[in-house]
Amino acid sequence: MNILLINHYAGSPRHGMEFRPYYLAREWVRQGHHVTIIASSVSHLRQQNPTVSSAVTREQIDGVDYVWLRTRPYAGNGAKRLLNMLQFTAKVYGMARAFAASRPDVVIASSTYPYDIWPAAKIARAASAKLVFEVHDLWPLTPRLLGGFSSRHPMIFSMQRAEDYACRHADKVISLLPGTAPHLQGRGMAPGKFVHIPNGFDPAETARPLPDATVERIAAFARSFKATCVYAGGHAVSNALDPLIDAAARPQCAAVGFVLVGKGAEKPRLMQRAESLGLKNILFLDPVEKQAVPALLALADIAYIGWHDSPLYQFGMSPNKLFDYMLAGLPVVHATSSPYDLVRDAGCGVSVPADDVPAIAGAIAGLADLSAAQRQALGQQGKTFVQQHHSYPVLARQFLESLSGAAQGSTTIPVPQRF
Repeated sequence: MNILLINHYAGSPRHGMEFRPYYLAREWVRQGHHVTIIASSVSHLRQQNPTVSSAVTREQIDGVDYVWLRTRPYAGNGAKRLLNMLQFTAKVYGMARAFAASRPDVVIASSTYPYDIWPAAKIARAASAKLVFEVHDLWPLTPRLLGGFSSRHPMIFSMQRAEDYACRHADKVISLLPGTAPHLQGRGMAPGKFVHIPNGFDPAETARPLPDATVERIAAFARSFKATCVYAGGHAVSNALDPLIDAAARPQCAAVGFVLVGKGAEKPRLMQRAESLGLKNILFLDPVEKQAVPALLALADIAYIGWHDSPLYQFGMSPNKLFDYMLAGLPVVHATSSPYDLVRDAGCGVSVPADDVPAIAGAIAGLADLSAAQRQALGQQGKTFVQQHHSYPVLARQFLESLSGAAQGSTTIPVPQRF
């Protein structure tokens, strides 16, 4: 099978996040398929963006063909990021016939935002291929609920048109989030098109050590506390790190050291806030490469992941960082009001209501008071759970098997004359 996957932010072990496109593609190649990933040369998620020598740069990574389309740089979540999205989408749309000439059997629109459904549909129509819409987050619902955008905002309005089009015309809708089917059906998706395939982990990934300086810095910090709580991931509004800082400031957490590792638009503000509160039990560190995350987590006793109390999370979530925590055998404090809760399902930690600072502080302090053996027993339950249910070789097969019942995309896909 010839698979074409469009993901603006696609990364690789060489470049950093986002990893899901790479892991799925690599597994499909191992299963005998040919895979091409079309991605932007610029992504705020990657630790290192690719070096591009022309408007279109091709590269092969572990058998996967990458096509990097050169786009303008941006920072933050302002107008330049939106322009970057539109530029990437327009470039893929303009090259649709060239991509269709490779005769893909499946075209997957997989960027977080839904604009890429337009070029994906054009390619699928020209190649008589199946059209797949992969939902990472519900856009435009996410920026509406978390960013406060009006439904009449031009960006929200245009994204809604794209999501509606994808729901009506994709042959299959694959969601990382377990509870999105009702929402997508409300946007025009036929119930039989929906499949839930979550994020996962690579069982064959080779771990790398942390730099000695990072190990020494964490060790020196941790010596002052009876337990260390780690957060490793993006520092964005959606990651609910303010409640964690507030929890660190409460008396019951005075003996717990908090290590926050990563980057993001919110990081400078969060660092300033911790400093203004006079907190000596928080250490902020730069992100580490994916292969070094296990070594990082091995230095901690507890992990934290949280979300805001928003109706957005009624649909669930599938964060990579949670799988990293569980694979590391760490007990997890999960601050969530979602009915979908892997920590609860796996029995690998403590779940508390989202944004509930006293509950977060109490859960972290409670885990810190356990013996190392008790924490390890909780963590082992999470490790066993994720190994059984979230291996990428299994998820990659499930993804392609789900397409067997999809109608063959063809001339029935309506495509606008211009983007």
